[in-house]
Amino acid sequence: MTRYQTIATLFAFATTAIAFQTSPGLAFSSEAQQMCSGDAMRLCSSEIPDIPRIRACMVRNKANVSPGCRAVMDREAAAAAATRKREAAAQ
Repeated sequence: MTRYQTIATLFAFATTAIAFQTSPGLAFSSEAQQMCSGDAMRLCSSEIPDIPRIRACMVRNKANVSPGCRAVMDREAAAAAATRKREAAAQ
C-alpha cells in the first residue's frame, strides 16, 4: 500500500469515526466531510488520525482551504456559536 493510500485510508477511518461522535464540538457534517476531505489531506495529512489536531490544523489553514470548504467551516462555526449561546442562556 502506498503512503497516499495509507493516508487516505486513515483519513476515511477518522472521518467515519467523527460521524459517530456525539459531541457537537467534534462532529463534522457529511457536507463538511465531502467539501473538506481534499483540503484536510492536502494541508493536514501529518495530523491524521488525531481528530482534534486535524480540526486545529484546518482552522489554522482556513485561508488556504477551498472556497466550498471555507463556506462549510463558516456555517458550522456559526451554528456551533449559536448553540453555545442558547445553552448559556438556558442556564
